[in-house]
Amino acid sequence: MDKNDCIDTLVSTSLDLQRQTSFQRSAILKEICTSLAASKGELAQLITEESKKPIKYAMQEVSRSIHTFEIASEEAKRKPQEFFDLDWTKGPAKQGIVKCFPIGPVIGITPFNFPLNLVAHKLAPAIAAGCPILIKPSPKTPNVAHQLIEIANQSGTIPGSAICLELSNDEVHELVQDDRFGALSFTGSAAVGWQLKNKAGKKRVTLELGGNAGAILTPTADLEVAVKRCTTGGFAYSGQVCIHTQRIYVHHSLYDQFVEDYLVEISKLKLGDLMDPSTDFGEMITEESAIRVQEWIDEAIDQGATLLTGGKREGSMVHPTVLTNTLPSMRVVREEVFGPVVIVEKYQELEEAVASINDSSYGLQAGIFTDSQSEIQYAFHNMQTGAVIVNDVPTYRADQMPYGGIKDSGFGREGVKYAIRELMEPRLLVY
Repeated sequence: MDKNDCIDTLVSTSLDLQRQTSFQRSAILKEICTSLAASKGELAQLITEESKKPIKYAMQEVSRSIHTFEIASEEAKRKPQEFFDLDWTKGPAKQGIVKCFPIGPVIGITPFNFPLNLVAHKLAPAIAAGCPILIKPSPKTPNVAHQLIEIANQSGTIPGSAICLELSNDEVHELVQDDRFGALSFTGSAAVGWQLKNKAGKKRVTLELGGNAGAILTPTADLEVAVKRCTTGGFAYSGQVCIHTQRIYVHHSLYDQFVEDYLVEISKLKLGDLMDPSTDFGEMITEESAIRVQEWIDEAIDQGATLLTGGKREGSMVHPTVLTNTLPSMRVVREEVFGPVVIVEKYQELEEAVASINDSSYGLQAGIFTDSQSEIQYAFHNMQTGAVIVNDVPTYRADQMPYGGIKDSGFGREGVKYAIRELMEPRLLVY
């Protein structure tokens, strides 16, 4: 069957999916969980082979994916609905019921960095909502996506209602303009995401994009916790994470001690065989990506930044790099590095640090390490981000939470329950 026939079949399953009961959808999602658990080692190995992700992080990704489908199996039974009286004004006393119906076929476009769980975050809500879905995976990691779709199709989905197609950029742009699709869910770069949104017409669009996420350490921060979490947030999977901890702002009273401890903790990261469960750090996805990151590091140093550690590239490996004395205009500060680079700067007042977080075209998540409720509330009410994470890095994500950004970082929200809502249309009955 060619691509056009696959898409025709996908679209034709909409009515059958709409007729499914919540029980049926939930049962399919539970069966996918069972199959994923049975294939955990095999899937983790495939993730590592395709994405160059250390096996310990690949195993975590499979576990998260299972949890994503578990959440969806529960949320499939909680379709949003509302009952209310319409007797607030003069006239006949009527009642209203709002129920939500599937929006129709969905396009799900995913990147390479979480090739299983980010596909799960498109597929699971679509199944729970009763929508057919076409997954367009990253060309760097297509086999993981194909494997997940195969598992779904063996778990009771209606034949042809979930497909994975490898498409060219031109084919994607054509598909996004296809009026038979009711929604587009895209995870990837800001430039591509906003371009696709502009072409999507009347479709419901969800964009989960990138950023230059920051964390703040206040005087009451637990330094030991902050050092460990900022090491993971800054360098897990070589920083190729959209909520990678890229900027750290440390109160001047803690700055020297934090930097000293941080560099020691970074030095403990183990580089080596990606299939070794003890390996923490490895190559970037391509040498081209590594060259770009190296260029940004060199550019920052040429413009006056101080290199505290790293700054060296070997093929597609960029060693963990920390810079200070940076300027807001430097690309390592204002753009999304998407690599193992962290900038650390000191501040005097919390307002100054929050202003630095906000001095960005992005706004995905931010972290604040503090023991002060007033500082937490100030950050929450003043940070221009989709989420504020307390006593952890912005790299934190639980798969059931609403997840998404503002400004250039996104449009709409993911997180299973919230993604399901994006794929449903409310309809009112008055009687």
